[in-house]
Amino acid sequence: MSRTLIIGAGGVGRVVAHKCAQAPEIFSEIMLASRTKAKCDAIAAELPRKVATAKVDADNVPELVALIKDFKPKLVINVALPYQDLTIMDACLETGVDYLDTANYEPPDVAKFEYKWQWAYQERFEKAGIMALLGSGFDPGVTNVFTAYARKHHFSRIDVLDIIDCNAGDHGQPFATNFNPEINIREVTARGRYYEHGEWVETDPLSWSMDFDFPAGIGQKKCFLMYHEELESLVKHFPEIKRARFWMTFGESYLRHLKVLENVGMTRIDPVDFQGQQIVPIQFLKAVLPDPGSLGPLTKGKTCIGNVVQGLGTDGAPRKYYIYQICDHEEAYKETNSQAISYTTGVPAMVGAAMMLQGIWKKPGVWNMEQFDPDPFLAELAKRGLPWQETFID
Repeated sequence: MSRTLIIGAGGVGRVVAHKCAQAPEIFSEIMLASRTKAKCDAIAAELPRKVATAKVDADNVPELVALIKDFKPKLVINVALPYQDLTIMDACLETGVDYLDTANYEPPDVAKFEYKWQWAYQERFEKAGIMALLGSGFDPGVTNVFTAYARKHHFSRIDVLDIIDCNAGDHGQPFATNFNPEINIREVTARGRYYEHGEWVETDPLSWSMDFDFPAGIGQKKCFLMYHEELESLVKHFPEIKRARFWMTFGESYLRHLKVLENVGMTRIDPVDFQGQQIVPIQFLKAVLPDPGSLGPLTKGKTCIGNVVQGLGTDGAPRKYYIYQICDHEEAYKETNSQAISYTTGVPAMVGAAMMLQGIWKKPGVWNMEQFDPDPFLAELAKRGLPWQETFID
């Protein structure tokens, strides 16, 4: 029996709960917990079978430990905020339960996107005989597995890796973020960074761009260079890579509003004094922006996320290859009441959990997605709603 505790009841948590509930042969009992139990109850009411709900403060290790001891899960799926990764990992260590998340830890007061804090748990998790799977979303997550798949089946050496994320959906709002506004804006306004010849090269935020012609009728879009955490783990585990970059598309309206907000200081992550009390501008901004969960029924169009890989093929000849996945916002909403951004993160979280619970990916310690066999994960991913495609480029 595989009891599973899901922590977090936002858009991704909703998708994870839906997908786990659809697979009783893997997830025998489910509990959904968050700081606001009413959100969990609302999601539970949508599901095809009964799941338990609970209130928990994911910043509070004793509270987490008490809940885990009471429910006795085999696995904790963390889809709360990245700020809470370490407290949930601490609770899993104390209770001897496996752990999975979708994004690396971020300190609330510093815009640092690094795995060092979580990689530091390796020895403790290994000694406890439990497993932590980091970044089991789409990017990071599926993009890591795409890289491992390309290396296993098509390349004897990877030289260049470009991860390209396109949201071609339209929600009709002048400015709104498709996931947690605070996390989204922190990522977008941070300095860009890419890997080249063994060194990290920094760029001004959104200062580099390229055009890319996306499949499935999406067409040509402008993509901006950003830093994303999977680059750090991929160049560590595939040290042959000479250059690795991450690109993302943004609409003109989003970029215009973001520039104004930056110019007036609303994207700051440090406290400022306001009428005798301290507030963090980006947290205030989050409170007044549209709730990403409200965008589901409004969003039309598709996402396309994939990897362009260049290097030597298995035959020793130069090769260029594209592996990608296309998700439809309206189809995702029809199934889970969430748009495609949440869907493409939540489905891989469920699939990563399935790999662990079935013992297909099982090893004590702290691991990234590309460190395991990509084939069973990608087969299950397609089965669970995210079919992927691959092509060779002349």
